[in-house]
Amino acid sequence: MRQKTVPQTSASEKTIKDIRRATRKHYSAEDKIRIVLEGLRGEDSIAAICRREGIAESLYYSWSKGTVTLT
Repeated sequence: MRQKTVPQTSASEKTIKDIRRATRKHYSAEDKIRIVLEGLRGEDSIAAICRREGIAESLYYSWSKGTVTLT
């Protein structure tokens, strides 16, 4: 019986995959709401909040559109 051959990944490919995995952060719903509410308070600029939290402004605005509805 023949064994399957599994392609070997190089050390550099593994390192790159680990870096990609580590750089993506997932935010809880509570964190998203806290950040959006902080922006709505207006004490700091959106850019300053995003820099402090380590997120892109586009991500902030997509969160704010999802959480705030105008009535």
